This record gives sequence, C-alpha cells and structure tokens, in this order.
Amino acid sequence: MTAYFIRRILLIIPTFIGITVLVFIITRFVPGGPVERMIAQARMMRVTGTDTAGMSSKNQTQPLSDEQIEELKKYYGFDKPVLVSYFLWLGKVLRGNLGVSTRYYDPVWDMIRERIPISLYFGIISLIMVYGVCIPLGIAKAIKHKSVFDNLTSVIVFIGYAIPGWVVGVMMLIFFASYLDIFPLGGLVSEGFEDFSIFRKIIDITWHTILPLTAYVAGSFTVMTFLMKNTLMDNLAADYVRTAIAKGLSFKKAVFRHALRNSLIPMATHFGNNISIILMGSFLIEKVFNINGMGLLGYESVVERDYPVVMGILVISSLLFMIGNILSDICVAIVDPRVHFE
Repeated sequence: MTAYFIRRILLIIPTFIGITVLVFIITRFVPGGPVERMIAQARMMRVTGTDTAGMSSKNQTQPLSDEQIEELKKYYGFDKPVLVSYFLWLGKVLRGNLGVSTRYYDPVWDMIRERIPISLYFGIISLIMVYGVCIPLGIAKAIKHKSVFDNLTSVIVFIGYAIPGWVVGVMMLIFFASYLDIFPLGGLVSEGFEDFSIFRKIIDITWHTILPLTAYVAGSFTVMTFLMKNTLMDNLAADYVRTAIAKGLSFKKAVFRHALRNSLIPMATHFGNNISIILMGSFLIEKVFNINGMGLLGYESVVERDYPVVMGILVISSLLFMIGNILSDICVAIVDPRVHFE
C-alpha cells in the first residue's frame, strides 16, 4: 500500500504540469489580456479628453505606439513563445513566487493569503455541518424508511437541492436582512470591528456568518444524505446483517457495529474531494454577500483577465484537489481494513 501512495504522490507532478500548461496556453490566446486592457484604458483617456488632442485618425484608434505595445508585451511576458513563458512561470512558482497581479499590481500570494482565512472559515464550518447532519440524518432515514419522518425530510432536502445556494442567499437577504432587518446585508464584520471586545467580535462574526453559511450548505445535504441512507439500506439488506440478527444480535447493534462502518466507505471517498471546495468556496454566494473569499477573487480575476491571479489560484486548487483524492483513498483504507491498494 505504501508503494501505491508513493506512485500517487509522484503522479501529482505530471498531472499538475498538464493542468497548468493547458490553462496557461488558454490565457495566452484568449483576447482581452493585460495588454489589450492597457490599450483600452489609454483609448478611454483620450475619449474623455484627459490626453492630448489633435492626433491623426490612426493614432486616435491606436493610442499606444508599436514600441509601447512591445514594451508592454515584454513586461507581461507575451514576447516569448508560450512554452518558454510557461517554464519561466513554473520556475518562479517552484521558488514560491506566484507573480504580480496585472490589475492591482500586488503580489499574487499576498492577495491569496489575505482571503484564505475567510474561505477556510466558511469551508471548514460547512464541511463539519454537512457531515455532522448528513450522516445522522441518513442513518435515521434508513432506519425509518417510508415513515412520515423519512418522507418529510426527503421533501425538505430536495427543495434545498433544487434551489441554488446563491438564490437561497438572495431570498434570505431580502426577507431577513432587508424586510425584517435581523441580519446584515453583507460583509463579514461590522464597522468599527477593531474596537470591539473579544466577546462582541465573536458575536459580530457569528451574526454575519449565519446567512452565508446557510446558503453554503443549503444544497449540499441532498447527495450526502441520500448516499448515506441508500448505502446503509443496502448493507442492512445484506446477508451478513440478517445472519447477525438471526443469531440474536439486536437490530441496533447490527446497524452500528456491522452495517454502519461499511456504509461509511462511500462517504469517505467524498471527503478528500471536498478539500478543494473548502478553500475555493462559492463565488456566487461570496458575490451576493460581499465576502472577499477565494471564490470571489477567482471570479473577478477571470472577468478582469488577471492571469497571474488566475494561475496562482489554479496552482493552489489543483494541488488541493489531487491531494484530496489521495486523502480519499486513505480514508477508505481506514474505514475498511479489507481494502488494500496495489
């Protein structure tokens, strides 16, 4: 098994290179990059009259000279072949340098580092809530299959799954924040947060967390809950459980000592895949609630063609996703000792 995980770890290298090469090439051929943005800004300055007037028609359509455009391409690394630029970028990444934002002119890592705690805060709490609710709820639904409790919870869970999380967020903002004025309209902290006492800071963050956290987890319960329920029901119908009950073992012990552990295997396979989701979050929910997390940063970077930030976020998210897959295998091996990876 050790050799298997070593191979999986080594496979991260070619997979990472393949992912980043593909996205890097796309960023080089998609129109609207930093050079085009600088040209558009210069053209806008001339239109608004902030630049010199009396230019020829050619200069009016192209506000920058060919020499200036070449300097911009050289500054942003667009003067070299794609693969050469990629390996230069990869060399910087291996040295811990993710580059500088072409929009804010700040180091990419500093921008990401400022938002990681926010995304981790919501991601970890969401993960705890999802697993903490879905596993007990799935067990209860499997044991009480076709009961009133099972049917009622199924309706509630499916409604939450049918409505996107950001729509839930908008509806809650309209009703609880705008109409009832119970919760804030957005953000993570109130004005003057730095002057609050420790207890008041905790209360303030909790007050700002309730609505976005509800939107985060609204649609996440369905898959995990029904996965837990259906897997447990399959195991309860298996021969080894029925044999254990026939030999005098109580139903409760048959569920929690035998069927439950095997039913947790599919849940374990999903655990590692959620690692990247923990950090990236949902950009739509962060946009609705005006939360400066990783999701919103990635969304704004794509819209603004801020390629260094896009690539920096891709580096972190792709590594987390691949490491998460390995953690999934480890979780499966822990839950089911019969599993031996070769």
